[in-house]
Amino acid sequence: MTSDTLSSDQPYLARRALVVGGSIGGLTTALLLKDIGFDVDVYERTATPLHGRGSGIVLQPDTLRWFEERSSIDSAALKTSTGRVQYLDRENRVITDEERRWEYTSWGTFYRALLADFGTDHYHLGAYASGFDDDGDSVTVRFADGRVETADLVVFADGINSPARAHFDADAEPTYSGYVGWRGTVPLRELSEATRVLMGDAITYSVVPNSHITLYPIPGEDGVAAEEQLMNYVWYRNVPAGPELTELLTGINGFVGAVSLHPGQVQERFVRELRETAAAVLAPAAAEVVLATAEPYLQVVLDVRSRRMALGRTALLGDAACSARPHAAAGTAKAAADAWALRDALLASDGDVAGALAAWEPAQLELSRALLDRVTEMGDRSQFHNTWIPGDPSLRFGLYGPGVLHPIDRQPQAAAS
Repeated sequence: MTSDTLSSDQPYLARRALVVGGSIGGLTTALLLKDIGFDVDVYERTATPLHGRGSGIVLQPDTLRWFEERSSIDSAALKTSTGRVQYLDRENRVITDEERRWEYTSWGTFYRALLADFGTDHYHLGAYASGFDDDGDSVTVRFADGRVETADLVVFADGINSPARAHFDADAEPTYSGYVGWRGTVPLRELSEATRVLMGDAITYSVVPNSHITLYPIPGEDGVAAEEQLMNYVWYRNVPAGPELTELLTGINGFVGAVSLHPGQVQERFVRELRETAAAVLAPAAAEVVLATAEPYLQVVLDVRSRRMALGRTALLGDAACSARPHAAAGTAKAAADAWALRDALLASDGDVAGALAAWEPAQLELSRALLDRVTEMGDRSQFHNTWIPGDPSLRFGLYGPGVLHPIDRQPQAAAS
């Protein structure tokens, strides 16, 4: 599966690690821990195989790094790319156009590749971690089904609703931003030729009062070839907290989604209003994509940040530690950056797990703080202040800052966000 460049540097052979959370961040962490010698088991609370409902991911270097440095899977088979960033007006005219290359994947494509590298023998579905104890020498994790597992290191990568986060910071609770993200995908081949030509090689934005939509092409379920690609989008729209938000999040099955509402579950009247508004306010090419979406779905835009990420032999990373609004396209990049930094700290610690986590924590906390502050400002500019200006360099993607992909040994690139 992987190359052998670290085979002689595995100080954690025969030591055990548990990763709670089997999504992209959890799998990246598990692969890196396995790479330095740990025996790793991953526990995912969802009882069925995960899928990302086709949603897109902007690939920043931290996210893609596993496949470029350690995997035998060809990263080219996982991604699409575009060469431009553009903003459209209400007549489909390009009002700003910047030559910048960005790469993308789909959630399912990337997840399946990580799982293929990790394997399924030590990947456990339907395992809800309900509590844990750290006695200084090991960590014991208790699961709702009665199983108990003990390890030298436990990493919680279990998402924005992480039950473990309260152990690290009891006051860290998700707060609502004031808006939701409508998402969807449409096969490129189903769009008009004019729209494919206009948007097929670009990140495209349409900015309207108190809102904006972002669109870009991602791999389809059957591959990355042009005929298989999907146009992916997220459209940020304000919804007041309270009854209006609760009603929007009430699915056709009668259940209220806490952080999302899956495809096929959004009430038809809300889908109809979405399409009518798209036709009325968005650039026509962007509106065409929204109108062509068979089953748009919803994600609630939330903020949360823990003031602790390390506690003895346990670590909290990715969205469990800090869930930041998507405007910097940095969610998966932050989880991967946490995982790579943890791996480096463990390698530098001469086998001292607790010492490694203590050394790892400060920089990752600062990265979380800076990212959350930045994307909060970006979102507020778009949704409430109407100061999201097309082409403004401060609105570019980047985990480490506007247009910055990595602070060390990587050349900055930029894309308007």
